[in-house]
Amino acid sequence: MTIAITGGSGFIGTVLARRLAASGQAFKILDIAPSKEFPEHVEFVDVRDAPALERALKGCGLVYHLAAEHKDDVSPVSLYYSVNVDGAKNLVAAAEKNGIEQIIFSSTVALYGLNNGDSKETSTPSPFNDYGQSKLESEKVFENWALKDPARKLVMMRLVATFGIGNRGNIYNLIAQVVRGKFLMVGRGKNKKSLAYVENVAAFLEYCQGFGPGVSIYNYVDKPDYTMNELVADISAAAERKSSALRIPYIVGLLGGACFDLLAALSGRTFPISLVRVRKFCADTVVNADKVQASGFCAPYTMKEGLGTTIRGDVF
Repeated sequence: MTIAITGGSGFIGTVLARRLAASGQAFKILDIAPSKEFPEHVEFVDVRDAPALERALKGCGLVYHLAAEHKDDVSPVSLYYSVNVDGAKNLVAAAEKNGIEQIIFSSTVALYGLNNGDSKETSTPSPFNDYGQSKLESEKVFENWALKDPARKLVMMRLVATFGIGNRGNIYNLIAQVVRGKFLMVGRGKNKKSLAYVENVAAFLEYCQGFGPGVSIYNYVDKPDYTMNELVADISAAAERKSSALRIPYIVGLLGGACFDLLAALSGRTFPISLVRVRKFCADTVVNADKVQASGFCAPYTMKEGLGTTIRGDVF
């Protein structure tokens, strides 16, 4: 069986492809970007191109759908919906044409919203941004596909903020600021975060192949959860740096983020600070992982091991 990985040239897709290669599984990467590690496995396909996606999935038996617009500052916002929602529609149509009955979809905990308590898979969605809303709509597309045939298998992994070597997202920016001695805490730092290490995420995605038919939804998070103070302290310890005691009030951080948003709008540039990122940084984003733990999956790495490996192996 050949496995397709949409978005397989990206951060999580590359680590997943590495695991599949190590276990001898045949796979192809469908992406608009080249793969540095697996160039011979890439077919250049945009998930918005329905005919191309249908051709590329011929002969595949399982699809990992990782391709998405996910950054905080995507413009125009319609890209969240054309890539994430329309891409999902194209994928299920291509799966039906090619007789594919297994899809593993990387969704997001952003659909639960901010400060929403210990979110479980049964919690009522309340997306706070277009990314979360588009992923929620994508889930409905995949669920409708799965419910058409009881033999079909759909696993939807709702993923928290993920870090690891090669990532350049919000956690990377936080680590980089701490390592370079430029970190400034916004707020009291007592808000809690659920995070995940990419090697564990890829291991769980591979583990999902063993699940049976039907619709399965799992939050993926590596425990324990961190307060921001604890996270910064562990990063500082792994980087062998003294934790900074500097901090600014939350309201000042919000004003600063709004100012950077205005500057970005006027200049056309992007900045690492924005109103959305300040809100996310200071919010509680706690996700329940009981269902993953009950599945029998055992994460190969602890959070401290993941942070240490990331800091030692990446460029800051």
